[in-house]
Amino acid sequence: MKKTIPLFLIATFLFAACESDQEKNNRIAKEEQQRVELAQKQRADSLEDAQKREAEALLQAEQDKERQIKQAAELEKQRAEQAIYDKFIHNSLRNGATPYAYCYGGNKQCDDFGCSKISVKTPYNSDVLVMIKKNDKVIRHAYISAGNTYTFEMTNGTYQPFFYYGKGWNPEKIMKEAPCGKLKGGFIADEDFGKDTPQALNNNELQYELVLQENGNFSTKPSNRDEAL
Repeated sequence: MKKTIPLFLIATFLFAACESDQEKNNRIAKEEQQRVELAQKQRADSLEDAQKREAEALLQAEQDKERQIKQAAELEKQRAEQAIYDKFIHNSLRNGATPYAYCYGGNKQCDDFGCSKISVKTPYNSDVLVMIKKNDKVIRHAYISAGNTYTFEMTNGTYQPFFYYGKGWNPEKIMKEAPCGKLKGGFIADEDFGKDTPQALNNNELQYELVLQENGNFSTKPSNRDEAL
């Protein structure tokens, strides 16, 4: 029976037979070198991956810590705001009080020959701080509690009233920088600002009755903190 030897085996036998000892040693050395280099690369890649994972873990830990600090600060802020709200939400000044007297002075009676008045009645559901300005300067102001009336007296002239509505008076709230320094005292809820156009008064009385409209705005022209106070 005749056997057939595959060609690749013949080629291998021929290669092995033709390879000298030196070539064999060189080949083995080269293969060993390749094996060593491959092992070194695998260790380097493994170390690089481990370092990368460690760096990512450290970054994640830092981000988690920053997020926790931010959340704790926000929670503390909310607690502080809630404490202020609970403390002052039912606080109201007496009718006719002048909380900014240290800055704008008190309210004076008019003893001159030509005098006029501005009377303001507040809505039943909001206190109002009324500011009376002349030439853009506050010359009268008064805190009018909900559902009450207060009357200002002044010499004849042109005046513009501003209305600061709200609930819960916080005497420590910083409102703005005024000529006298920091203006302190303001509402903590339902704040709104309004105004009327400048009015010329000449021995007469100007009366305002403030009411809350259906859309939530008061029946005065819109204003803002810096303009009104």
